Amino acid sequence: MLSFRFPISADNARHILKSKHSSCTFRSNRIDSLSFPPISVPRFHKLRTAKTDVVGEEEAREVNERAEEFPDGLRRELMPEHVAVIMDGNVRWAQKRGLPAASGHQAGVRSLRELVELCCKWGIKVLSVFAFSYDNWSRSEGEVGFLMSLIERVVKAELPNFGRDGIRVSVIGDLSKLPEQLQKLIIDVEETTKENSRLQFIVALSYSGQCDILQACKNIGHKVKDGLIEPEDINKSLIEQELQTNCTEFPFPDLLIRTSGELRVSNFMLWQIAYTELCFFSTLWPDFGKDEFVEALSSFQKRQRRYGGRN
Repeated sequence: MLSFRFPISADNARHILKSKHSSCTFRSNRIDSLSFPPISVPRFHKLRTAKTDVVGEEEAREVNERAEEFPDGLRRELMPEHVAVIMDGNVRWAQKRGLPAASGHQAGVRSLRELVELCCKWGIKVLSVFAFSYDNWSRSEGEVGFLMSLIERVVKAELPNFGRDGIRVSVIGDLSKLPEQLQKLIIDVEETTKENSRLQFIVALSYSGQCDILQACKNIGHKVKDGLIEPEDINKSLIEQELQTNCTEFPFPDLLIRTSGELRVSNFMLWQIAYTELCFFSTLWPDFGKDEFVEALSSFQKRQRRYGGRN
């Protein structure tokens, strides 16, 4: 789904692949984090009144946010709280242009950077992206090793930026499959950004919606076995507490966007998207930008969400 362009040796790729496992082993009840390329978010500036008094940072923040460009036709009060995206089409984008696959992934990073910035500007609280599926471990050792090495480099480079921009970064997925050094970096980013509140950026890495539900059921089964709960206590709320999206206040995406013309959800947040509004684009991910995002948001705001009831 998502990658960055850095060199990796064959030896490093083989070393990274040694950490692969054959079954889902999600860790429960933890918030993980990942970083990304620099994100351009508006800085806060001190403002002066007619009496030259300095306005506090919080007031400056409110003034700047009100002044942010907001697309015509969209209503702030109808914006989704949680947007999820299946970023698809990087390699096809590169192939159409006679470029190497890495160029497509690099172009996809630019699209993601723009999307994160727009979510910050327009008041969306959570952005989740499907970066690397659990099922992607079946790809070639070279490709997987390449991706893991790139992610580690980005984590190291970008740790300071999310704190600066007020973005909390979380990772969900079977992180036990990642190289040990990358796991340590993820923990470091989690600790550093956990108090940030402007946007929560959730990256699904080595993630499977089926495994997420399976691990939740196993955790609950252990609690029953240990006498902590009774089988009659099991309900939807209890299951949701064990899902990896327990890392956010808004675990259920309001809007799911998928690019590249594919009309499926590909094992992404299967429990969480039960009542999510779906929006599919034929646009390849590197070509997805502000206009397409506005189109998706406009479509979302015109829909009636009844959750099985009637108006």
